[in-house]
Amino acid sequence: MNGTTNGQGPAVELAGVVKRFGDRSGTEVTAVDHIDLTVMDGEFFSLLGPSGCGKTTTLRMVAGLELPTAGSIRIHGEEMGLRPPNKRPVNTVFQSYALFPHMTVAANVGFGLEMRKVPASERKDLIDWAIDLVEMGSMAHRKPTQLSGGQQQRVALARALVNRPEVLLLDEPLGALDLKLRQQMQFELKNLQREVGITFVYVTHDQEEAVTMSDRIGVMHEGRLLQVDTPEAIYERPTTRFVADFIGQTNFLEATVASGEEVVLANGDRLRLSSDQPSGSSVAVTVRPERLTVHRRGEAPMDRHCVEGRVETVTYLGNAVVYGIGVDWMHLEVRCPATLAGDRRDVGDDVTVSFEPDHAAVVTG
Repeated sequence: MNGTTNGQGPAVELAGVVKRFGDRSGTEVTAVDHIDLTVMDGEFFSLLGPSGCGKTTTLRMVAGLELPTAGSIRIHGEEMGLRPPNKRPVNTVFQSYALFPHMTVAANVGFGLEMRKVPASERKDLIDWAIDLVEMGSMAHRKPTQLSGGQQQRVALARALVNRPEVLLLDEPLGALDLKLRQQMQFELKNLQREVGITFVYVTHDQEEAVTMSDRIGVMHEGRLLQVDTPEAIYERPTTRFVADFIGQTNFLEATVASGEEVVLANGDRLRLSSDQPSGSSVAVTVRPERLTVHRRGEAPMDRHCVEGRVETVTYLGNAVVYGIGVDWMHLEVRCPATLAGDRRDVGDDVTVSFEPDHAAVVTG
């Protein structure tokens, strides 16, 4: 019982979408800057970026709550144009649950069906299905004030899903929950999406949420879509400095492109890493802290790239130890499992830091 087309084609397509707003001085501000994006049917897709990057505005244009200044939006091949929100095959879940406090859970879930004049017998079956789907069947007669934040979020999801939309849009829906409940709901949301098979387009500024739940992620910054790929590719092979830095902790090694297959680090070392930038271009090589290994000076394997340095800080995090390594031409952060405590380094130790070139990526910007 879902709103998918059961196909493998595009569910949502944005072509050259622009959104400009006028500020109080009469100056136009570009919130979304020529976005091209295709979200596939049945996909869990996340728009990830900092506040003000344009991700919520993009979602609102798909929902019909904002109209694009330029470009087109299609849902399952149909041009949305000026079609109002209630005529689009989507439903939206916001961070504020907006439940009716005087109505029961069941009444809140069925409100949209009632407005659409769905027959009472059919309405009951759909309400029961949606409430059971979010595991709230035992609380169908409670009021929102009798529910926790996580339970209210489940009701909001059921209310959106009961209409069997072709696409479910979610705007920071877990933002009001505490950390532990938010992490629990991440897994529940992903499992729910797999069960119903509906396309989810999810907006968040939380990297963990995006990586945990998404089939693909689009990283946005200043109205532009910088990179679209799987969570693993976004994390391991970012294409810009902003993406590498935003998606998690990383180290940047300043470099210059020597050729399409080689870069030269600031200390003169050469690395075989591919780049699409012209020879002589300034770039950076990004390496995640957990991809680096700390050795006693001179004991690193010969098949890894090595940098000599000295331990400046040691931070114990419970499940990991983070070393701050000072190098003549830069500073490195290295994250090691705490289980390797027997091989722990101390402040002042001379060390060799190594990594495999396959675990590094060239970024621009």
